[in-house]
Order: sequence, then structure tokens, then C-alpha cells
Amino acid sequence: MKRLLEKVAIVTGAAGGMGAAEAKLFAKEGAKVLATDTNEDKLKSWVVAARAEGLEIEYMKHNVTSESDWKKVADKAMELYGRLDILVNNAGIYPGFVSCEDTPIELWGNIIAINLTGPFIGCKTCIPYLRMSGGGSIINIASIAGKIGGNGTAYSSSKGGLVLLSKDLAVTLAKDKIRVNTICPGFILTPMTEDLLKAPGMEETIKQTSPQGRAADPMEVATGALYLASDESSFVTGSDLVIDGGYIAR
Repeated sequence: MKRLLEKVAIVTGAAGGMGAAEAKLFAKEGAKVLATDTNEDKLKSWVVAARAEGLEIEYMKHNVTSESDWKKVADKAMELYGRLDILVNNAGIYPGFVSCEDTPIELWGNIIAINLTGPFIGCKTCIPYLRMSGGGSIINIASIAGKIGGNGTAYSSSKGGLVLLSKDLAVTLAKDKIRVNTICPGFILTPMTEDLLKAPGMEETIKQTSPQGRAADPMEVATGALYLASDESSFVTGSDLVIDGGYIAR
């Protein structure tokens, strides 16, 4: 039996990487998915191919820092499918390591806006629709940078904030049967991290610091999101699912 049969999901940052993997897997498991991203052309290319395979996925251009864009996305999901059960806040940016002293205020603001304010606006916009559906699941994609230091001041702050945003919402929304959880990935090979992970010496660094000695495929994160989106995790809320090959267990 398909694990998300008849559920409706919004997945942001879905032009590639983890977002695309999550959206495809959800659709394969029976969900109706609205995938969003700022890169509409890249998003459209895989969505059209997925629809040709029989998957029920629509796409929409979406700036997660815009309240009006979020309202349009939520309204579109309701127009298309009549309900909303799952929100995956996957969109994010990583500029590479930048120390506090070297972080321009403009860079700080941009990272916080996309990685933390965007999910906040998404949750604020979509909670009423999830409540109308009788509950649901919010999954915020953070990072191990939200749990340990040394990953760049603004980036770590944005992801740490996202972890606590999830916990706060998990407590306040439990009465509405809305579960809120965070996924904290480690080294994942995505378009955003591809250049970083292929930098000289990075392969050896990963082997030395990660017990599994490798970067993960985006689908290895998507399967975690599938569990949190499904009714199998009905008693799981306010949790941080770390998918990092054992990196922070050291």
C-alpha cells in the first residue's frame, strides 16, 4: 500500500537535490504534490518528465521570502487538490564557511531570510490549511550545522533557529494534530553542495570525519522525509532526524 495515498504536499526548493527527490518519492507513494522553486525552468523540466510517468505533480515559481508568494502557493494547492496535509520547507542556501567577522550584514540577512524566515512564513501561511484538513505534518530541512558549530556563523544560526522553530511549533500545534519535525542532513550531494564536495581535499576530509566516509544521495534524505510525512510517525513530533552517516556521533 502506498504510504501517502490521497495526501497533498507542498515541497519547496524542489528544482533539484533533496527537494526534487522528496517530491518525486512522495508522488510515487500516492501523494499529490505541488513542487516550488525560484528556478522555474529546472523545476519544470523534471516535473514534466515525472508527469509523463503518471506521477501527480504540479509546479510553481516561488520565492520563499515573499508572503504574497506563499499565499499564492497555498491557494494553488487548495485550488488543485482541495486540501493540504504535508509541508516540506526544503528551500535553503549555503554560501560556504564564512566567519562572523567576515560576514557582511547583507549576507547575514539573505541567509536568515531564505533559511529561517522563509520556513516561518510557510508555516504561518499553511497552518490554517493543515488545520482544515484535520491535521498534518510539517517537515523543516535544517542541517547538522544547526546542532554543532564551525559551519559559518549565519548558516549555523539560520539552521539552529529552524530546529527551535520546529520544536516550538510542535508544542503549540499538537492540539491541532499537526506534527512538526526537523531533518538535519550531513554531507549530501546536491547541486548546492556539488562544488564544495568536489573541492580539493574534501573527499579525504569526508572520509576522516564521517564514519561512513561518504556523502549521501538526496534520496537517502527523502526516505526520512517520507517517514515523517506518513502516518507511521503519528507519535513523532518535535524531533530532529539526523541523517549524516554518523558525523556528529563522534
